[in-house]
Amino acid sequence: MKTEPQLDLPIRSAPDTLAAFRPEERFAVDNGRMTPGQVALANESRFNASFFSEPLTAYAVGWRDPNQIEETLDFLFPPVQVGRRFEFKKADNAEAFYSETDDLRAIGADFKRVDYKGSTQLEKTYNKGLTLRIDLDQVDGMPNWREVFTSRLLQRLLRSELRRAITALSGAATNTAKTWDTTAGKDPDQEILTDLIAAVDDSGVRPNRLLFGDVAWNKRLIAHRAQASAGGFASAGLTAPELAGFLGVDGIRISRERYQNTATAKSKVTPDIVLEFFAEDGLGPDDPSHGKRFWSAVESGGKYRIYEQAVSAKMIDLTVEHYSNCVVTSTVGLRKLTIS
Repeated sequence: MKTEPQLDLPIRSAPDTLAAFRPEERFAVDNGRMTPGQVALANESRFNASFFSEPLTAYAVGWRDPNQIEETLDFLFPPVQVGRRFEFKKADNAEAFYSETDDLRAIGADFKRVDYKGSTQLEKTYNKGLTLRIDLDQVDGMPNWREVFTSRLLQRLLRSELRRAITALSGAATNTAKTWDTTAGKDPDQEILTDLIAAVDDSGVRPNRLLFGDVAWNKRLIAHRAQASAGGFASAGLTAPELAGFLGVDGIRISRERYQNTATAKSKVTPDIVLEFFAEDGLGPDDPSHGKRFWSAVESGGKYRIYEQAVSAKMIDLTVEHYSNCVVTSTVGLRKLTIS
């Protein structure tokens, strides 16, 4: 009896329902070398490259904010470059200051074992940006209009970033209310010194930077000028760097930035407060600081990426984007004075 030859066929499992509907498995990916008529998934990087403006992005690299908003932002939240998703250690501050009374080793025994603990925080940088639509008739004959409007968008993005940063740091700080006026005996600088000592008692680390709101700084001057004493007159004449030396901190900055709050009114970005915090330049994700501004490089490698897209014969959209996240990385010893 003749038998049919057996075919050695591979055994296939039931198709994965989700895999059956994965578009990347059914279509090619646009890699720039497609044949005419071939169906492929859209490539976002090729889409972005169509509108990417290399000259304006290069301009943004060398751009410096004329209103020094970015300097204030970096003073509060030192910049730290990270990937889009990152993690950092939030250390237990108390453990750095433990003192042992049982560190004597008995014969035949090991030394006391100690552990430094800390929690790992997962975060990500957020994609932020603004688009401005420009009518070409409005910029006809205007030299360097692309750079002018790019600068305006950058300033607007930084102002929004600064508002978020100050709100976050101020909201996390331990608050003490103070009244600085022309009453006899007022001494704002002594009250700041007292609060700095309270911060050291909390964290063991003295705040090394102060941020004054514009009104808080003015009220400090008025209170000192009203005192009929040599100390009052001397304090009233101190500049911000001189006051930093007197208080024993690395730097003092006065925030005078404003933003449009309503159609007819502007508001202070920094309220009537004195923020006391610790920060240093050149930090990494795990270095001690009350706040950090984590940022990720855009596709072209810098902080900002600029797009120019023609939407019609007479209209152009100018877009600036970046990735960042201002994070309060510690609250221990973070303090503020609210001035009335």
